[in-house]
Amino acid sequence: MALGMLVDGKWVKDWTERDEKGRFNRMPTHFHNWVTADGSSGFKAEPGRYHLYISLGCPWAHRTVIMQKLKGLGEVISLSIVDPVISEEGWAFSDAPGCIPDTVNGTHYLREVYTLADSHYSGRVTVPVLWDKQTGTIVNNESRQIIRMFDTEFTTFSTTGADLYPEDLQQHIDQTIDEIYQPINNGVYRSGFANSQAAYEEAVTELFAALDRWEKGLENQRYLCGDRLTEADICMFTTLFRFDLAYHGLFKCNLRRLVDYPNLWGYLCDLYQHPGVAEVCNMEHIKRLYYAGIPQLNPNRIIPIGPAIDFSAPHDRARLSNRETAVR
Repeated sequence: MALGMLVDGKWVKDWTERDEKGRFNRMPTHFHNWVTADGSSGFKAEPGRYHLYISLGCPWAHRTVIMQKLKGLGEVISLSIVDPVISEEGWAFSDAPGCIPDTVNGTHYLREVYTLADSHYSGRVTVPVLWDKQTGTIVNNESRQIIRMFDTEFTTFSTTGADLYPEDLQQHIDQTIDEIYQPINNGVYRSGFANSQAAYEEAVTELFAALDRWEKGLENQRYLCGDRLTEADICMFTTLFRFDLAYHGLFKCNLRRLVDYPNLWGYLCDLYQHPGVAEVCNMEHIKRLYYAGIPQLNPNRIIPIGPAIDFSAPHDRARLSNRETAVR
Protein backbone atom coordinates (compact mmCIF):
# COMPACT_ATOMS: atom_id res chain seq x y z
CA MET A 1 0.00 0.00 0.00
CA ALA A 2 1.50 3.34 -0.97
CA LEU A 3 0.20 6.80 -1.77
CA GLY A 4 3.28 7.82 -3.73
CA MET A 5 6.24 6.33 -5.54
CA LEU A 6 9.78 7.07 -6.58
CA VAL A 7 10.61 7.92 -10.18
CA ASP A 8 14.33 8.07 -10.91
CA GLY A 9 14.93 8.63 -7.20
CA LYS A 10 12.40 11.48 -6.91
CA TRP A 11 9.17 11.24 -4.91
CA VAL A 12 5.95 11.72 -6.90
CA LYS A 13 2.33 11.53 -5.78
CA ASP A 14 0.50 11.05 -9.07
CA TRP A 15 0.29 7.38 -10.03
CA THR A 16 -2.21 4.58 -10.29
CA GLU A 17 -2.47 0.82 -10.00
CA ARG A 18 -5.82 0.62 -11.80
CA ASP A 19 -6.41 -0.44 -15.39
CA GLU A 20 -8.87 1.07 -17.87
CA LYS A 21 -11.68 -1.10 -16.48
CA GLY A 22 -11.17 0.08 -12.91
CA ARG A 23 -9.43 -3.08 -11.74
CA PHE A 24 -6.67 -2.87 -9.14
CA ASN A 25 -3.41 -4.27 -10.53
CA ARG A 26 -0.65 -4.44 -7.96
CA MET A 27 2.76 -3.23 -9.13
CA PRO A 28 5.55 -5.81 -8.76
CA THR A 29 8.34 -5.58 -6.21
CA HIS A 30 11.87 -4.93 -7.48
CA PHE A 31 14.46 -6.33 -5.06
CA HIS A 32 14.66 -10.11 -5.26
CA ASN A 33 18.13 -11.08 -4.08
CA TRP A 34 18.38 -14.10 -1.83
CA VAL A 35 20.06 -14.70 1.51
CA THR A 36 21.51 -18.22 1.59
CA ALA A 37 22.87 -20.33 4.42
CA ASP A 38 26.14 -20.96 2.56
CA GLY A 39 26.53 -17.45 1.16
CA SER A 40 26.57 -18.67 -2.45
CA SER A 41 24.18 -15.85 -3.39
CA GLY A 42 26.54 -13.18 -2.12
CA PHE A 43 24.33 -12.64 0.92
CA LYS A 44 25.23 -15.10 3.67
CA ALA A 45 22.83 -15.82 6.53
CA GLU A 46 24.58 -14.66 9.67
CA PRO A 47 23.49 -13.02 12.92
CA GLY A 48 23.50 -9.24 13.14
CA ARG A 49 23.94 -8.65 9.42
CA TYR A 50 20.35 -8.02 8.34
CA HIS A 51 17.70 -5.49 9.30
CA LEU A 52 13.96 -5.78 8.68
CA TYR A 53 11.75 -2.75 8.02
CA ILE A 54 8.02 -3.37 8.51
CA SER A 55 4.62 -1.91 9.27
CA LEU A 56 2.48 -3.73 11.82
CA GLY A 57 -0.56 -2.56 9.88
CA CYS A 58 0.47 -3.99 6.50
CA PRO A 59 -0.44 -7.66 5.98
CA TRP A 60 2.53 -8.34 3.69
CA ALA A 61 5.04 -6.95 6.19
CA HIS A 62 3.21 -8.60 9.07
CA ARG A 63 4.01 -12.01 7.56
CA THR A 64 7.72 -11.44 7.93
CA VAL A 65 7.75 -10.41 11.58
CA ILE A 66 5.49 -13.36 12.44
CA MET A 67 8.01 -15.68 10.78
CA GLN A 68 10.82 -13.94 12.64
CA LYS A 69 8.96 -14.69 15.88
CA LEU A 70 8.09 -18.28 15.03
CA LYS A 71 11.71 -19.03 14.12
CA GLY A 72 13.11 -17.23 17.15
CA LEU A 73 15.23 -14.85 15.08
CA GLY A 74 14.64 -11.71 17.13
CA GLU A 75 18.28 -11.49 18.22
CA VAL A 76 19.55 -12.42 14.75
CA ILE A 77 17.66 -9.94 12.53
CA SER A 78 17.09 -6.42 13.88
CA LEU A 79 13.84 -4.55 13.34
CA SER A 80 12.32 -1.16 12.57
CA ILE A 81 8.57 -0.45 12.60
CA VAL A 82 7.18 2.54 10.71
CA ASP A 83 4.43 4.86 11.87
CA PRO A 84 1.02 3.20 11.43
CA VAL A 85 -0.35 5.99 9.22
CA ILE A 86 1.08 6.27 5.72
CA SER A 87 0.89 9.80 4.32
CA GLU A 88 1.40 11.46 0.96
CA GLU A 89 5.09 11.36 1.79
CA GLY A 90 5.01 7.58 2.21
CA TRP A 91 6.03 5.45 5.15
CA ALA A 92 7.74 7.39 7.94
CA PHE A 93 9.45 6.57 11.22
CA SER A 94 8.10 8.12 14.40
CA ASP A 95 7.92 7.76 18.16
CA ALA A 96 4.27 6.63 18.09
CA PRO A 97 3.44 3.68 20.38
CA GLY A 98 4.55 0.40 18.90
CA CYS A 99 7.04 1.97 16.47
CA ILE A 100 10.80 1.44 16.28
CA PRO A 101 12.97 4.07 14.52
CA ASP A 102 15.52 3.39 11.81
CA THR A 103 18.51 2.52 14.00
CA VAL A 104 20.60 1.38 11.03
CA ASN A 105 20.42 4.19 8.47
CA GLY A 106 18.88 6.96 10.57
CA THR A 107 16.29 7.84 7.94
CA HIS A 108 13.00 9.63 8.52
CA TYR A 109 11.18 8.23 5.49
CA LEU A 110 11.39 4.69 4.20
CA ARG A 111 11.87 6.06 0.68
CA GLU A 112 15.31 7.22 1.82
CA VAL A 113 16.24 3.59 2.46
CA TYR A 114 15.27 2.79 -1.12
CA THR A 115 17.37 5.61 -2.55
CA LEU A 116 20.33 4.58 -0.40
CA ALA A 117 20.13 1.22 -2.15
CA ASP A 118 19.57 2.78 -5.60
CA SER A 119 19.74 6.55 -6.06
CA HIS A 120 17.79 6.23 -9.33
CA TYR A 121 15.19 3.78 -8.07
CA SER A 122 11.78 3.90 -9.76
CA GLY A 123 8.83 2.08 -8.22
CA ARG A 124 6.70 1.72 -5.15
CA VAL A 125 8.16 2.19 -1.67
CA THR A 126 6.71 -0.75 0.22
CA VAL A 127 7.22 -2.81 3.32
CA PRO A 128 8.68 -5.25 4.15
CA VAL A 129 12.29 -4.44 3.32
CA LEU A 130 15.22 -6.68 4.19
CA TRP A 131 18.42 -4.60 4.41
CA ASP A 132 22.00 -5.85 4.40
CA LYS A 133 24.11 -3.81 6.83
CA GLN A 134 27.35 -5.22 5.42
CA THR A 135 26.90 -4.14 1.79
CA GLY A 136 24.54 -1.25 2.54
CA THR A 137 21.72 -2.25 0.23
CA ILE A 138 18.24 -3.73 0.04
CA VAL A 139 18.36 -7.48 -0.38
CA ASN A 140 14.67 -8.14 -0.90
CA ASN A 141 11.28 -6.42 -0.59
CA GLU A 142 9.00 -9.32 -1.52
CA SER A 143 7.23 -10.74 1.55
CA ARG A 144 6.81 -14.27 0.27
CA GLN A 145 10.52 -14.55 -0.49
CA ILE A 146 11.54 -13.02 2.83
CA ILE A 147 9.49 -15.47 4.89
CA ARG A 148 10.97 -18.35 2.88
CA MET A 149 14.49 -17.09 3.57
CA PHE A 150 13.79 -16.73 7.29
CA ASP A 151 12.27 -20.20 7.34
CA THR A 152 14.89 -22.12 5.37
CA GLU A 153 18.17 -20.20 5.29
CA PHE A 154 18.47 -19.09 8.94
CA THR A 155 17.81 -22.53 10.42
CA THR A 156 21.21 -22.64 12.17
CA PHE A 157 20.29 -19.54 14.19
CA SER A 158 16.68 -20.45 14.99
CA THR A 159 16.00 -20.76 18.72
CA THR A 160 12.72 -22.63 18.22
CA GLY A 161 13.56 -25.25 15.61
CA ALA A 162 10.26 -24.55 13.86
CA ASP A 163 10.03 -25.80 10.26
CA LEU A 164 7.17 -24.24 8.33
CA TYR A 165 8.33 -25.58 4.96
CA PRO A 166 8.79 -29.33 5.60
CA GLU A 167 10.15 -31.26 2.66
CA ASP A 168 7.16 -33.58 2.28
CA LEU A 169 4.72 -30.65 2.06
CA GLN A 170 6.71 -28.17 -0.03
CA GLN A 171 4.78 -28.62 -3.26
CA HIS A 172 1.46 -28.45 -1.42
CA ILE A 173 2.53 -25.33 0.49
CA ASP A 174 3.64 -23.51 -2.66
CA GLN A 175 0.42 -24.48 -4.45
CA THR A 176 -1.70 -23.30 -1.52
CA ILE A 177 0.07 -19.94 -1.25
CA ASP A 178 -0.49 -19.46 -4.98
CA GLU A 179 -4.17 -20.39 -4.65
CA ILE A 180 -4.99 -17.97 -1.84
CA TYR A 181 -3.05 -15.01 -3.23
CA GLN A 182 -5.28 -13.63 -5.98
CA PRO A 183 -8.78 -14.27 -4.57
CA ILE A 184 -8.01 -13.64 -0.86
CA ASN A 185 -4.69 -11.89 -0.08
CA ASN A 186 -4.94 -9.60 -3.08
CA GLY A 187 -8.69 -10.02 -3.43
CA VAL A 188 -9.49 -7.71 -0.52
CA TYR A 189 -7.44 -4.98 -2.23
CA ARG A 190 -8.99 -5.72 -5.61
CA SER A 191 -12.35 -5.16 -3.90
CA GLY A 192 -11.41 -2.10 -1.89
CA PHE A 193 -9.48 -0.27 -4.61
CA ALA A 194 -11.77 -1.15 -7.53
CA ASN A 195 -12.78 1.91 -9.50
CA SER A 196 -15.85 0.48 -11.19
CA GLN A 197 -18.87 -1.52 -10.09
CA ALA A 198 -17.97 -4.41 -12.39
CA ALA A 199 -14.40 -4.61 -11.09
CA TYR A 200 -15.60 -4.52 -7.49
CA GLU A 201 -18.25 -7.20 -7.98
CA GLU A 202 -15.81 -9.45 -9.83
CA ALA A 203 -13.24 -9.22 -7.02
CA VAL A 204 -15.62 -9.54 -4.08
CA THR A 205 -17.41 -12.51 -5.66
CA GLU A 206 -14.11 -14.34 -6.13
CA LEU A 207 -13.08 -13.43 -2.58
CA PHE A 208 -16.14 -14.92 -0.91
CA ALA A 209 -16.13 -17.98 -3.18
CA ALA A 210 -12.60 -18.67 -1.95
CA LEU A 211 -13.54 -18.07 1.69
CA ASP A 212 -16.51 -20.41 1.30
CA ARG A 213 -14.20 -23.07 -0.11
CA TRP A 214 -11.73 -22.83 2.76
CA GLU A 215 -14.54 -22.76 5.31
CA LYS A 216 -15.59 -26.15 4.04
CA GLY A 217 -12.06 -27.52 3.85
CA LEU A 218 -11.11 -26.43 7.36
CA GLU A 219 -14.01 -28.39 8.81
CA ASN A 220 -11.87 -31.54 8.78
CA GLN A 221 -8.31 -30.29 9.08
CA ARG A 222 -6.59 -27.91 11.45
CA TYR A 223 -4.41 -26.01 8.97
CA LEU A 224 -4.42 -25.25 5.26
CA CYS A 225 -2.05 -28.07 4.35
CA GLY A 226 -3.14 -30.64 6.93
CA ASP A 227 -2.20 -31.06 10.58
CA ARG A 228 0.97 -28.92 10.56
CA LEU A 229 1.41 -25.17 10.71
CA THR A 230 3.13 -23.98 7.52
CA GLU A 231 4.07 -20.85 5.61
CA ALA A 232 0.69 -21.03 3.87
CA ASP A 233 -1.06 -20.42 7.19
CA ILE A 234 1.06 -17.33 7.87
CA CYS A 235 0.10 -15.97 4.45
CA MET A 236 -3.59 -16.61 5.12
CA PHE A 237 -3.50 -15.36 8.72
CA THR A 238 -2.47 -11.77 8.07
CA THR A 239 -5.37 -11.22 5.68
CA LEU A 240 -7.96 -12.91 7.88
CA PHE A 241 -6.76 -11.00 10.95
CA ARG A 242 -7.60 -7.71 9.21
CA PHE A 243 -10.85 -8.86 7.68
CA ASP A 244 -13.41 -7.72 10.26
CA LEU A 245 -11.12 -4.90 11.46
CA ALA A 246 -10.82 -3.16 8.08
CA TYR A 247 -11.73 -5.06 4.93
CA HIS A 248 -15.36 -5.76 5.85
CA GLY A 249 -16.11 -2.07 6.37
CA LEU A 250 -13.61 0.12 4.53
CA PHE A 251 -13.04 -2.22 1.57
CA LYS A 252 -16.73 -3.18 1.24
CA CYS A 253 -15.96 -6.90 1.67
CA ASN A 254 -19.27 -7.12 3.50
CA LEU A 255 -21.12 -10.12 2.13
CA ARG A 256 -20.22 -11.83 5.41
CA ARG A 257 -17.95 -11.15 8.37
CA LEU A 258 -15.19 -13.56 9.21
CA VAL A 259 -16.88 -14.36 12.52
CA ASP A 260 -19.81 -15.64 10.44
CA TYR A 261 -17.57 -18.51 9.28
CA PRO A 262 -17.24 -20.95 12.22
CA ASN A 263 -14.25 -22.85 10.85
CA LEU A 264 -12.33 -19.87 9.49
CA TRP A 265 -12.97 -17.96 12.70
CA GLY A 266 -11.75 -20.85 14.87
CA TYR A 267 -8.75 -21.27 12.57
CA LEU A 268 -7.90 -17.58 12.92
CA CYS A 269 -8.12 -17.72 16.73
CA ASP A 270 -5.98 -20.87 16.73
CA LEU A 271 -3.23 -19.13 14.76
CA TYR A 272 -3.44 -15.95 16.84
CA GLN A 273 -2.97 -17.97 20.02
CA HIS A 274 0.10 -19.79 18.68
CA PRO A 275 3.10 -18.79 20.87
CA GLY A 276 4.66 -15.55 19.67
CA VAL A 277 2.00 -14.51 17.16
CA ALA A 278 -0.16 -12.24 19.34
CA GLU A 279 2.96 -10.32 20.41
CA VAL A 280 3.27 -8.85 16.92
CA CYS A 281 -0.45 -8.26 16.25
CA ASN A 282 -1.49 -4.64 16.73
CA MET A 283 -5.13 -3.84 16.05
CA GLU A 284 -4.66 -0.09 16.56
CA HIS A 285 -1.88 0.06 13.97
CA ILE A 286 -4.12 -1.80 11.52
CA LYS A 287 -7.12 0.50 11.99
CA ARG A 288 -4.96 3.62 11.88
CA LEU A 289 -3.25 2.49 8.70
CA TYR A 290 -6.43 1.73 6.79
CA TYR A 291 -8.86 4.33 8.11
CA ALA A 292 -6.43 7.25 8.49
CA GLY A 293 -4.01 6.33 5.72
CA ILE A 294 -6.33 5.90 2.70
CA PRO A 295 -8.08 9.26 2.31
CA GLN A 296 -9.64 8.30 -1.03
CA LEU A 297 -11.69 5.68 0.81
CA ASN A 298 -12.16 7.56 4.09
CA PRO A 299 -11.77 11.32 3.45
CA ASN A 300 -12.58 12.41 7.01
CA ARG A 301 -10.09 9.87 8.42
CA ILE A 302 -12.32 8.98 11.34
CA ILE A 303 -11.05 5.77 12.94
CA PRO A 304 -13.82 3.47 14.20
CA ILE A 305 -13.73 2.44 17.84
CA GLY A 306 -14.85 -1.08 16.93
CA PRO A 307 -15.40 -3.81 16.17
CA ALA A 308 -14.96 -5.57 19.50
CA ILE A 309 -13.16 -8.79 18.60
CA ASP A 310 -11.77 -11.41 20.97
CA PHE A 311 -9.04 -13.31 19.12
CA SER A 312 -8.29 -15.18 22.33
CA ALA A 313 -11.70 -16.91 22.23
CA PRO A 314 -11.76 -20.73 22.60
CA HIS A 315 -11.54 -22.53 19.27
CA ASP A 316 -11.22 -26.31 19.86
CA ARG A 317 -9.10 -26.71 16.72
CA ALA A 318 -6.53 -29.01 18.35
CA ARG A 319 -8.97 -31.92 17.99
CA LEU A 320 -8.30 -31.85 14.23
CA SER A 321 -4.54 -32.33 14.49
CA ASN A 322 -4.66 -36.01 13.60
CA ARG A 323 -7.18 -35.66 10.79
CA GLU A 324 -5.17 -34.75 7.72
CA THR A 325 -7.63 -34.33 4.87
CA ALA A 326 -6.01 -31.68 2.72
CA VAL A 327 -8.05 -29.21 0.72
CA ARG A 328 -7.44 -29.70 -2.99
